[in-house]
Formats: sequence, structure tokens, C-alpha cells
Amino acid sequence: MFARFLKDESGATAIEYGLIAALIAVAIIGGVSALGGQTAATFDSVTEGMKNAPSGGEGGGEG
Repeated sequence: MFARFLKDESGATAIEYGLIAALIAVAIIGGVSALGGQTAATFDSVTEGMKNAPSGGEGGGEG
């Protein structure tokens, strides 16, 4: 019975899959954090550009 327990690798496999999932999660979190910072900078740039843009005059619509 003890020998069968030592040969059973299903627990080790589950731990390996858990470690792989954790590493993938860390990579995703790092990528999202990097993209989030770049996205925020882009939106800030667009916001400043819109603030500094000349107004379209009166109405600006059809008429």
C-alpha cells in the first residue's frame, strides 16, 4: 500500500498544473499592468489635445 502511494503521481501532476497556472497568471497581470499604463498615457494625451483644440465655431452642425 505504501509503495503504491509513492508511485502515485497524480498529486504531483496537480501541483505542477497549479504552478503553471500561477506563472501564467503572473505573466498576464504583468502584461495588463504595462498596457494599462500605456493606455492611460494615451488617453491623457488625447484629453489634452481635445482641451487645446480650437472650438468648431457656432453650432458646428447641419443647418
